[in-house]
Amino acid sequence: MDESFPPAASPGLFAAHPRAFEQNRYVYPVLSRRSGGISIGVNLNLDKACNFDCIYCQVDRSEKGSRERIDLDRLVQELDATVDLVASGRIYDHPQFSQTPPALRRLNDVAFSGDGEPTTCRRFGDAVTAAAEVRRHRVDDAKLVLITNASTFHRPRVQRALEILDANHGEIWAKLDAGTESCYQLVARTAVRFQRILDNLLLAARVRPIVIQSLFLRLRGEPPPPAEQEAYCQRLRELVSAGGRIKLVQVHTIARTPVETWVTPLSREEVESLAELVRQRTGLTVAAYA
Repeated sequence: MDESFPPAASPGLFAAHPRAFEQNRYVYPVLSRRSGGISIGVNLNLDKACNFDCIYCQVDRSEKGSRERIDLDRLVQELDATVDLVASGRIYDHPQFSQTPPALRRLNDVAFSGDGEPTTCRRFGDAVTAAAEVRRHRVDDAKLVLITNASTFHRPRVQRALEILDANHGEIWAKLDAGTESCYQLVARTAVRFQRILDNLLLAARVRPIVIQSLFLRLRGEPPPPAEQEAYCQRLRELVSAGGRIKLVQVHTIARTPVETWVTPLSREEVESLAELVRQRTGLTVAAYA
């Protein structure tokens, strides 16, 4: 199945995903190309703590973040007010969203995504429960989405939070940006082993269908070599053959300026070509976003 970047929208509309909105501390709306509409982000990592240091990340970690405890009451208030802003349509009066095409003027999801890996937050489960309550009472047709590197899926407290996500129209978007250990370490720059990520993806995908999100790029001008692309497809095939369910593979590239200047996006043609390779090699549904 061929899915691609929304034709009605200019890619420039998706170039900014600021995690600060009005006076909010935790909650920020964005126009998301992969959601195909408005996504309300929830940032649990105000301290900018992350167990990955991805070369394409746009978070500037040279400045320390806040180490304050998550204020769930404030998070709920911000989420409730932002849901109302989007649902009422008032958000499109805001300069940041005034150019949103009519086809994308919809609330797609509430997404846990911020300045670090959300599942490492000690109050992740509490935050998921709180977001689920807001969703049930205000926008029960919207999804709860977890955007994650899958590094902590083996932990019992995270598994319990994923069960709450499952019960509330939840969806996991899990990162897989490489097919080999060497490429994974080059891109993710982490102490977490590649095999841990693969094991955790399988652990989650055996319980529910998941979305695989894969970002490919140019490193010092060079795109992913053919051998790495083939290895990536092999990892996907192994997940499926071991009983993992993958509902969608998102193949995308850099949309916002990363901190590392030697990292640049692939062209639209390269992204679409890579997405087609994944379709042919795996038989999975693939969406391409250039």
